[in-house]
Amino acid sequence: MSAHLPVPSALCAVRYALCQPVFFGCAVLALAGCAQLAPYVPTPRPVVERMLELAAVTRDDVVYDLGSGDGRIVIAAAQKYGARGVGFEIDPELLQQARQNARRARVDHLVEFRQQDLLTATFSDATVVVLYLGPSANFRLRPKLQRELSAGARVLSHEYDMGSWEPDLREEVTTSGGTRTIYLWRISR
Repeated sequence: MSAHLPVPSALCAVRYALCQPVFFGCAVLALAGCAQLAPYVPTPRPVVERMLELAAVTRDDVVYDLGSGDGRIVIAAAQKYGARGVGFEIDPELLQQARQNARRARVDHLVEFRQQDLLTATFSDATVVVLYLGPSANFRLRPKLQRELSAGARVLSHEYDMGSWEPDLREEVTTSGGTRTIYLWRISR
């Protein structure tokens, strides 16, 4: 794989190579039976905020976060814009933390979190899909997103593109941890 992946250890790198999982920062999500393999690394707040701004999220949107970790993206969408959200996460402890975070933020009536394989999940209700996965996972999910999402839906990826699917927008965001890349695609029919 030619893209740099933020892998915290050699063991994580070996497990990543063997399983070809969905990669979320350093949290690895199940794709076709692969188990969680690495610790969770959250998306930086400035990236979360900018992704939601670029998607032009409104209260009419349903934001799906594929690899939702602690729930920060769908919670931020609900708090700032009144949007509904669904987070997909394989780690039961992160699911519990996300649900607690939503209750604390008083947006649990707007968001839900599901423990589900991304290849079997249905994304047709989403108007915005956010992901922080690896290149191979993005490539595997691309046809599913293009097939299931309605015209006008927005797809945003933190750090990784979708191969030959040219983004409508590519933007660099500077954080305390360095420069991050956000890609935006709009579904058209």
